[in-house]
Amino acid sequence: MPDSLIVVCPHCHTANRMSADRLTESGTCGKCKDRLFSGEPLELDSSSFDRHIGRSDIPILVDFWAPWCGPCRAMAPAFVQAAIQLEPDFRLAKVNTEEEQQLAARFSIRSIPTLALFRNGQEIARQAGAMDTASLIRWVRGQS
Repeated sequence: MPDSLIVVCPHCHTANRMSADRLTESGTCGKCKDRLFSGEPLELDSSSFDRHIGRSDIPILVDFWAPWCGPCRAMAPAFVQAAIQLEPDFRLAKVNTEEEQQLAARFSIRSIPTLALFRNGQEIARQAGAMDTASLIRWVRGQS
């Protein structure tokens, strides 16, 4: 692991450099002074998606979902619990495919929920279908 990592702020989307050995501490953004890790999934839209995926040195798990999707709504609490357990090793984010149809098309999302894991700007794994918290965490950690 490198000595320092880029962590993109979930609030103002500014890239912050922080010491890799201090990730477990509650770091704050250099610009907005808010916490860099909140233990909650981040809502991404087309303007923030590339900034987080392309700049962050922390792997990002994206849940492509829609509000009308029953399995998506059923998995939402498990996704929140996974965020609490996986941060700061992973950032969890959500993309509403109804509002962000271009992002869904760009990543060829054909069914929802679809989970996509990104590292260094590249998609490294994908899983379609809802999962419970334990399965989700096991799947994410198995991709590392």
